[in-house]
Amino acid sequence: MFTLAGADLARFLLATVILLAAAHLLGYLAEKLAIPRVIGEVAGGVLLGPTCIGTLFPGFFHWLFLGFSSEGNLFGLVYYIGELLLLYTAGLKFQARFARSDVKTGIAIIIGSTVIPFLVGWFATRLFNPAQFLGPDHNLLALKIVVAISIAVTSIPVISKIFSDLGIMHSRFAKIVVTIAGVHDIILWVALAIAVGLVSGHGTSINGWVVSKSLIVTFAFLAVCIGVMPWLLRKVTSNRANMLFRASFLGYFLIILFALSDIAGYLGVDVMYGALLAGVATKFSLPDRWFARLEEGVQGISFSLFIPLYFAIVGLQLNLVKDFNLEFFVLYLLFATVVQSVVVYLTCRAIRSDRLTSINFAAAMNARGGPGIVLSSTAFSLGIINQTFYAILVMLALITSWMAGTWLRIILIRGKRLMPGDEHLVIQRVQQDVWLSEHAETPSSSQL
Repeated sequence: MFTLAGADLARFLLATVILLAAAHLLGYLAEKLAIPRVIGEVAGGVLLGPTCIGTLFPGFFHWLFLGFSSEGNLFGLVYYIGELLLLYTAGLKFQARFARSDVKTGIAIIIGSTVIPFLVGWFATRLFNPAQFLGPDHNLLALKIVVAISIAVTSIPVISKIFSDLGIMHSRFAKIVVTIAGVHDIILWVALAIAVGLVSGHGTSINGWVVSKSLIVTFAFLAVCIGVMPWLLRKVTSNRANMLFRASFLGYFLIILFALSDIAGYLGVDVMYGALLAGVATKFSLPDRWFARLEEGVQGISFSLFIPLYFAIVGLQLNLVKDFNLEFFVLYLLFATVVQSVVVYLTCRAIRSDRLTSINFAAAMNARGGPGIVLSSTAFSLGIINQTFYAILVMLALITSWMAGTWLRIILIRGKRLMPGDEHLVIQRVQQDVWLSEHAETPSSSQL
């Protein structure tokens, strides 16, 4: 029976309340300190997890988060729902069209920031012993793919959130970066799907059949989701006989999300890749008025509950006291940042972008954020990497996002332009502190 003892339910809800409150409070404080909110949300989990509370008060940590046999499974369910919604919202931000004047810039950066960093990351595994970071699956080839992706990946959700917080989402620079990041992440998720296929096929070396099968299935699924699903959704959604759509607008699209994710899983493609493509297919299928309504509804439940809990649970799984190699992390951070920055900078200079514009693109493309964390979470859950490398990849995603946001904020504070066309940019922040906004609108007693 699908039941849970009253005491166990109360324990789980208490843990959820504390974890969600920590995620929101530290996320809010992070934003006030000009730090991406995701860093504060993960920090909430780190504070309550083995790194802090688990070390100082291990009994309380175990009682709160591991108090009964199925509590870990309950948090695992919340964790995966949050991850699905994160990738779905990332897909909803995907931009399919460049302005004609920006096509050259976009294509050049997509090629440069994807292919070259991926290859550099792949061959960089010869500079250290990657076997030390192997997970329970002991698949060295899949691990090398994960390392390569971690060097090249860019975050749609985090860089979009940084642009929104800075009030520059409408800028030419932001539109180009978000579009590049969208194409970027789809390409790199193809590589991750191949790694997933290798693990599923238990391949420990390059097997032509396994790789070919993974490529064929992954690209076929990609082609159907982008080429066929939008057309199909437009036909089905607008049909008066579609009672499911008429019954629940938001529920209908959540069903599509879970259905495509489920199909991806059954095909041997990563479930999260299905969630990303579900968002892209939905984006391409809806008229603007419906899309705005959907995005508002999905983001409301996602960013208030499931996604903060997802990032907090990521922090909850980190043990930076025991399972963290600080020296290797610093070297890995420097290597990943330098490779992506230099490649993007030189690519921009090669297409005759000015020096400041090239630096700005290099900084923005280094924000690994959500996809970087999802990459580490997926690889860790599949047994490709161990706890130590999981912590390294999570911290890499957080620090690079922090660096990108800080650089762009400095540029704006100094009154510099992000790129040509943004010289007279007007800051338009879409979010602000509700308490402050209400009190700003309400005159005080001294003003009456």
